[in-house]
Formats: sequence, C-alpha cells, structure tokens
Amino acid sequence: MSEFGDIVLLSGSANQPLAKRIAAFLKTTLGKIELKRFNDGEIYCRIEENVRGKDAFVIQSTSSPVNDNLMELAIIIDALRRASASRITAVIPYYGYARQDRKAKAREPITAKLVANLITACGADRVMTLDLHADQIQGFFDIPLDHLYALPVFQSYFSEKNLSNLVVVSPDVGGAKKANFLAKKLNVPLAIIDKRREKHNEVAEMTIVGEVNDKECLLVDDMIDTAGTICEAAKALKQNGARKIFVMATHGIFSGPAIERLSNNDIDEVVVSDSINNRKGMPSKIKVLSIAPLLGEAINAVHLNSSISELMDKKFNILQLSLSEY
Repeated sequence: MSEFGDIVLLSGSANQPLAKRIAAFLKTTLGKIELKRFNDGEIYCRIEENVRGKDAFVIQSTSSPVNDNLMELAIIIDALRRASASRITAVIPYYGYARQDRKAKAREPITAKLVANLITACGADRVMTLDLHADQIQGFFDIPLDHLYALPVFQSYFSEKNLSNLVVVSPDVGGAKKANFLAKKLNVPLAIIDKRREKHNEVAEMTIVGEVNDKECLLVDDMIDTAGTICEAAKALKQNGARKIFVMATHGIFSGPAIERLSNNDIDEVVVSDSINNRKGMPSKIKVLSIAPLLGEAINAVHLNSSISELMDKKFNILQLSLSEY
C-alpha cells in the first residue's frame, strides 16, 4: 500500500469516457462526485464518498469550454483538500492556455504560468500531463510534474502499417525535435516545413526542407486546433510530390472549421489520442488511439512511488491498444 493511502480516481466532466477507460485499466471504479451548474453558471461540486487520508487523482482536460473545465478542476481540487485527502494529483491530459508560454509582444500575459499558479494555489500536490505545447512549461510549476509523451502509442500504430517509403515531417521548426525522435524510432528520414506565420492560426508561406517526392509523409504535431496549418502543410507536401499523407497529433482540439478542412483535403488519415473527448461527428479518416493505458500505468507508478520512466521503458507493449479496446 502507498504511504498516501488507498487510491481514488475522480473525474471532472471534460472527458469522462477517458477517465472510465483509465479506471477500467486499473481495475477499479471512479469515485462518486456530484457536479452541477447553478442557474447563473456557477459550478457546484461535492465529493460523495470518504476521501480522508486517500491518494486522490483528478482526471480533467482543460479543453473546450476551457474556462469552465479549468474552474471545475480548481473546485474539485479545493473540495478534496478540504475533505482531507492525503495527496491530490491533477491529471490533465490536455493542458490548456499553454500556447502563451512567453511574452512574444509587449503587454502580453504568460497564461501557461498563470494556470500553473492557479492549480498550485488550489491545493494540488502534483500534476500529471501529456505532451505540453512547450517543454519549458514544466518549470512553471513549484510542485512535482510528470510530463508524459504519447509518441509510443503512435509509434506502435504506424510501425504496424509497414509503410514502405515513409518520411516523418515536422510542420514547423519548433516541432523538429519531437519529429526527429519519432523518425529515429521508426528508422526513417526527417523533413521540416519552414513556415512564416503573420498572425494566430494563419500561415503565409511554407518551404519544405528534405525529400518528400513519392514518399508516404507523416506530419507530426502536438495539437490540431482549426487545422489551418496542418492542411496547408499537407497541400505543400502534395505539391512537392508526396504519395500519401498521414497526420498524427496528440490533442485533437478541432475547433471552428477544423473538421470541414480535414474532410476536404489531400490527407489520407488523421490519428489523434483521446486526451480530448470530441468523437461525435468525426469523419472516417480520423482515427482515435487511447492513452488510457499510458495514464493508467503512470498513475499506478505515482501511487506506488515507483519510477515512471523505467516503467514505460519496460511496458511499451501495453501501449499498443486502440480506443476500440476500451
């Protein structure tokens, strides 16, 4: 048994299907919690079981509606703290407000740090998250943070496809490190798209560095928001002779015109994780892989105070699971 008591899993309303898959993987059930809204939109929360002296894990992505889900997470953490939980871990598969991780212009906020301060102030003892938009956000927290990567899930999926002439493509210079890591794991070449962005969600110019002619291209990114960048990247690859185009992104935000754009372009398949619960109305070309085993193993490791990195190195085979298995 952990020094922090028995484990209890709780879920906010942002992604309950994922929370249930994690609970199923850990062979347990979700803790009982009441969540509702007052008429003016205020959030009401009550933990409906005893959590005194227990090791509590709150599963909540800060996806759309971002502000509601973030506030709900804060309220649940406060409720657990006041109910004397031994330790509170905020499991945030998708960490919102991460795109402002520095001051790019005068008089801008650093929202990634602001949210880190908020979660800490609420009473969280540690945080677990997946594929942050920028690695330096880890340093914004004054409490322990476990930063997990979904690459093994995608690596397994694309390895099984046995693509004969694959090249991994980073849609921008900033994502080259992540794309290069996957390219090495798959033992395939790397290409990079140098893009010039004039304003948010708009790309003005793209230049491809690397050979993509007659190749099966795998575009790698951490998130797909409006899908404008990824669709423009796919268009550039097609114009440069790409045979097939696959896209993998950990977080499928899919806001605004994203679904329509992804449905009407040269992309053959889009593969995302279930870090965000938005499966309704997805076109057939979008494939969802589950990160429940990854998060489940990490939660168990934290609970038992064992090494997450060593565990994942030994148990990559548990990640070869699609959403259909949960």
